[in-house]
Amino acid sequence: MRTRRFEWGGAVETAAAIRAWAAESAVPVDVAPIERDVIELGDEAVLRLTARFDATENAPEALRVDPELATAALAELDPALREALDIAAANVRAVAEAQLGDSREVVELPQGQTVTVRWVPVGAAGIYAPGGRAAYPSSVLMCAIPARVAGLERIALASPPGPDGSLHPLVLAAAALCDVEEIYAMGGAQAIFALAHGTETVAPVDVIAGPGNAWVREAKRAVYGTVGIDSLAGPSELMLVAGHDTDPEWAALDLCAQAEHGADSPLVLVAVEDHILDAVAAATEIAAAARPEVADAPFALLAVPDLSDAADLANAFAPEHLQLFEEDAALLAERITTAGCVFAGRYGATAFGDYVSGSNHVLPTGGAGRFTGPLGPAAFRRRISTVEIAAAAAAALAPHAETLARAEGFPVHGESAMIRR
Repeated sequence: MRTRRFEWGGAVETAAAIRAWAAESAVPVDVAPIERDVIELGDEAVLRLTARFDATENAPEALRVDPELATAALAELDPALREALDIAAANVRAVAEAQLGDSREVVELPQGQTVTVRWVPVGAAGIYAPGGRAAYPSSVLMCAIPARVAGLERIALASPPGPDGSLHPLVLAAAALCDVEEIYAMGGAQAIFALAHGTETVAPVDVIAGPGNAWVREAKRAVYGTVGIDSLAGPSELMLVAGHDTDPEWAALDLCAQAEHGADSPLVLVAVEDHILDAVAAATEIAAAARPEVADAPFALLAVPDLSDAADLANAFAPEHLQLFEEDAALLAERITTAGCVFAGRYGATAFGDYVSGSNHVLPTGGAGRFTGPLGPAAFRRRISTVEIAAAAAAALAPHAETLARAEGFPVHGESAMIRR
């Protein structure tokens, strides 16, 4: 691992220093040529780019995948794997449904008018399930289930095919489990642009959600405004606050587990006591040495003066995942306001959140937890306000509307209001 020990210099300053160090190896990407290609050439561009980057041995002849393949993949799953997917899906659905709340709120205001705010689903969503190093059926569940709970009828799934040109059976099985029949074998930036702009085969969507690599992230940034997006999810992150009763081996495996996402996934280990920091760091280095797939992750170590400083650091860093290995973890968790997801207590491994706990694993990264949160049904819904103004309310409001309109230099606005007095 690329390990560095940082000195405490205050929460904001130290968080910024760790982020800058972890990002040093990031390679900038330019997705603009891919977007132009997809807009101008449609299916041809997406198929060509898919053959170049993903289906390197046997490129698919069409982007659309027969939904019968997904149904068959689900039926052929190993029973234990099917049970795990069913449990994960049920838990994700339960948490998503709990977030719906009231779909309509009516506010009666003093002058007599009412404003009704309704939540309605968007017309269509595109969800992206990553590929490349592995198959991610969990990402299909995490995106498709909240979209279904939000009330969407059309969900389009895009996922990169393997070298043989076909989608992984686990991705297809997860799609069938979520009743997603519109499936496309396409990945990377070209998939995002196809979903946003449309091609001969792919009808454009209204919202795109799902994690991906740097190319996917930059493509989502480029299309924001043409479509809505869930977030600009970057490399996976974990900050772990180790208390006096931390089991170094458990903590080491938790840190290494997140390092499996790639060499650009920052790990941050924080402790008040130096001997705890050293013990967990040593155990993590040993665990990483035996697992080559996690060996290149950036691993930051930091001793903080006290737990209050640890909470301040977490809020400044806004990690995607925050594990609190503390005796009073639940109390400390109440102080956290920016993490994507907080796992309180020694049994709360981030791995549970990645798969089966019910919390969504599509989370803000790169400090975005300061202004956004986990993926949920709200990402696939929009608010509409309906204003009803009776005659008496119009008479009461008109003079005030006219006063403000004239102050802003829009006198006809004022006339429009006053004629109803």
